[in-house]
Amino acid sequence: MSKSYIGGCACGAIHYDISAEPLVMNDCQCRQCQRDSGTGHGSYLTFPRAAVTVHGQANTWDLVGDNGYVKSRGFCANCGTLVYLTLPAVPDIFVVYAGRLEDPSRYKPQFVCWTAAGHQWDHMDPDLPRFEKMPPA
Repeated sequence: MSKSYIGGCACGAIHYDISAEPLVMNDCQCRQCQRDSGTGHGSYLTFPRAAVTVHGQANTWDLVGDNGYVKSRGFCANCGTLVYLTLPAVPDIFVVYAGRLEDPSRYKPQFVCWTAAGHQWDHMDPDLPRFEKMPPA
């Protein structure tokens, strides 16, 4: 790995430093990701939790996603920015929003999931593999 993945909230109260390459990078078109992003999809990088250092204290709120998993979203109490996502059922991973990276050009999506909830106006890269829900494990 050449350098850490660094990012955080809009006001700087919460930031992270990740010393590993992403396990996966994906776009998700589920309804919750649409709501979180205010657009047609969310873009995410998933890392091993052990490689992540978070500075600052995030507030969290939990919800059950379209796939039935509880998702815990970490957000800044000062600026309201969603900073990261964890899944209590899979504690060894840590998910960050691509747009929260200091260098978002490092994001290279590998697939699109939950296309069943996608909208025709949300034009995704046609060369990426697409899955109606989650890809097979």
